[in-house]
Amino acid sequence: MSTTTLKKTLTPFALWALGVGYVISGMYFGWNLGLEKGGTLGMAIATFVVMLMYITFTFSYTELACAIPKAGGVFDYAGRVLGKDLAFISGIAQTVEFVFAPPAIAFAIGAYFNAFFPEAPIIQTAIIAYILFTGLNIIGIKAAATFEIIITVLAVGELLLFVGIATPHFTAKNLVHNAFPNGWSGAFASIPFAIWFFLGIEGIANVAEETKNPQRDIKKGFGWAIFTLAMLCILVFASSVGVAGWEAIVFRNGASGETSDSPLPLALAQITGDNHILYHLLITVGLFGLVASFHGLILAAGRSTYEMGKAQNMPVFLGGISKRFQTPAYALVGNMTVGILALLSGKTGEIITLSVFGALTLYVIAMVALIRLRKKEPDLHRPFRVPSYPLFPIIVLTVGIISLVSMFIYNWEVGAIYLMIILVSYGLFKVIKR
Repeated sequence: MSTTTLKKTLTPFALWALGVGYVISGMYFGWNLGLEKGGTLGMAIATFVVMLMYITFTFSYTELACAIPKAGGVFDYAGRVLGKDLAFISGIAQTVEFVFAPPAIAFAIGAYFNAFFPEAPIIQTAIIAYILFTGLNIIGIKAAATFEIIITVLAVGELLLFVGIATPHFTAKNLVHNAFPNGWSGAFASIPFAIWFFLGIEGIANVAEETKNPQRDIKKGFGWAIFTLAMLCILVFASSVGVAGWEAIVFRNGASGETSDSPLPLALAQITGDNHILYHLLITVGLFGLVASFHGLILAAGRSTYEMGKAQNMPVFLGGISKRFQTPAYALVGNMTVGILALLSGKTGEIITLSVFGALTLYVIAMVALIRLRKKEPDLHRPFRVPSYPLFPIIVLTVGIISLVSMFIYNWEVGAIYLMIILVSYGLFKVIKR
């Protein structure tokens, strides 16, 4: 086992780029499918509640990340105050989130290329993307972060360009048309898609050991990232729906057509048609948003799996660091292998839902750890303290638990698979540890 340590190179701006990059693909694809469930009002209610959860979660998680700057994130926080069993479960939940979100994005990347080059097979293109970006992450955190900064800035700029084009065509009546078709049940069913707007921002904590001054810089990176994402979410949601109503950005050919998970091109086609230079520009540059999240989540997943391997809660080799590159190369390759197998299943919607189950479990356990840590170690040095404590973590706990319950109700088959992953992993953990 190598005793080489992770290299400290990340700045607050790099953390901002990583935080936004982890998430930004959620602005480009997938979220609009929540409109089919809840309409504009149902999806808006779900998005508002989820946004409140993420804002309060970000402040709460920042306290933990600054006080315990470790690559394992919630696994390390829970392990400190909740015991090895809950730490293991939280680590598996975090791994499920970070390992199963990239395959869904990889499929979307393959689909983008296929739209321009029909001879390029979607699955093969997605696998090539997996290999390329895993390789970039193995080469080094500085190269990976530099790439992430560039690609994230381009993706944010493209979203702002879209908002600038769509806003002059915004009509308020489009927001209220058929706004609540399935009532409150539709709002609850929209929750996973609202979470997709923000899923992954907590990955900032997983690069704490590679941050130059984690106690000072992580709070800046988290703060700037959640503010950027909240503003983009509001602008993209309102401007997309406001162009021609929610049906226009869900269905390809009217209300009876097949659904599309690419809302921005559908909205822009209402304005410019599908043969305008701005339309093609959006499609082309929209790829940057997918790449930013794909690459960033691969990076965060590598750190999460590395920490689990280092603690011998997963195969020990996953906790090794490459002597040449000072990166968790073995964890990155292991994650890529699992991701490609998930990709080959072709179940992208189910993979996204599985990832959301992991994220919600992570959020709930992290808030319990925060409250317990405050009581158990009141004198622990905390460079950042969550405002309005304990209100913020309680909000996260409340929304997180309600969201988990509704997820199991509306996605019980995927929920059963998720529970099986947790239980089988926990059973193996107990047997092997004994």
